[in-house]
Amino acid sequence: MSSRPAARRPLIALFTGLLIFTLGTLPATAQPAPDSDTLPLEDIQTFAEIFERIKRAYVEEVDDSTLIRNAMRGMLSELDPHSAYLDRDEFQSLRESTEGAFGGIGIEVGLEDGRLTVITPIDETPASRAGLQARDVILEIDDEPTDRLSLQESVTLMRGEPGIEIHLLILRSGEDEPLEFTLVRESIRTESVRSEMLESGYGYLRVSQFQSRTGEQVNNAIQRMQRDGALQGLVLDLRNNPGG
Repeated sequence: MSSRPAARRPLIALFTGLLIFTLGTLPATAQPAPDSDTLPLEDIQTFAEIFERIKRAYVEEVDDSTLIRNAMRGMLSELDPHSAYLDRDEFQSLRESTEGAFGGIGIEVGLEDGRLTVITPIDETPASRAGLQARDVILEIDDEPTDRLSLQESVTLMRGEPGIEIHLLILRSGEDEPLEFTLVRESIRTESVRSEMLESGYGYLRVSQFQSRTGEQVNNAIQRMQRDGALQGLVLDLRNNPGG
């Protein structure tokens, strides 16, 4: 039997210690706890063994933190489409989006069937003016294929200093060939709410996305429209809103 290097043992040691602690502290008369209160010890041990096998036998060296981070991503992604693990950079990117201030082209993107897909272009940004549409699939960013990139890596490529061009190759439903777009990054300071009076007594309220100040902006927009006369009806436009 070959011995494992000490550096590759921390996870096994952690879970072994957990097993010993858990089993060693059970009273002799203890009854089995409800499923929701017990650790899946066999599954945890299997996870640790897989981790060690990858470290020992995979064809390329893999960083420990990368393996753990990807395991956490997988654990959350299996819950539902709206659960995800965000690392520090991804969380910062999310904050920029929800606070409505960043340098880029002005689109919300996500992964659909493993492909980088436009959720919605933000109103009055380079993306919306160029004609990018919801459900467009971004194949390349500056000649870099997106199928090789994580979502965060793709977002990072699209953001940057205002005034710099960016080239996108887009796959659009109904088009025979991919479409090429050249956009110029701008300082994106989005207002998520737009409003106007359609006719006397009837207003239009567009909410393109939910940000930290969206509620305040909706309230202000309604008050402005009410100053023009009593509202009898309101058209609420949530088309392509990615949710919140």
